[in-house]
Amino acid sequence: QVNLVESGGGSVQAGGSLRLSCAASGRTSGLAAMGWFRQAPGKEREFVAGITWSTGSRTYVDSVKGRFAISRNNARNTVYLQMSSLKPEDTAVYFCAVRLVVSTQYDYWGQGTQVTVSS
Repeated sequence: QVNLVESGGGSVQAGGSLRLSCAASGRTSGLAAMGWFRQAPGKEREFVAGITWSTGSRTYVDSVKGRFAISRNNARNTVYLQMSSLKPEDTAVYFCAVRLVVSTQYDYWGQGTQVTVSS
């Protein structure tokens, strides 16, 4: 079992910045990757960014490339999402998730944190 706790959401005007954090606890020795997803009202959840735990390889959805940056602190089992140049369409509940080395999908999810971007 891996427990995830997100923080850092809030409200910001378009063009502003926010940094999300997600701390993992529990069975963290088997982490393969951590990722951020988001779900806007009436829309399906979408992948935003991911980072592999051993090499730090990063992937992003096209809509956030150049604006968002994912990073990790292995010692603290924490992943961050630095969001800049925020747009109203970035408004969503953001979830962090963990993929274990024994899995091919994200297995554990945080409770989500709201990000609201006003125009």
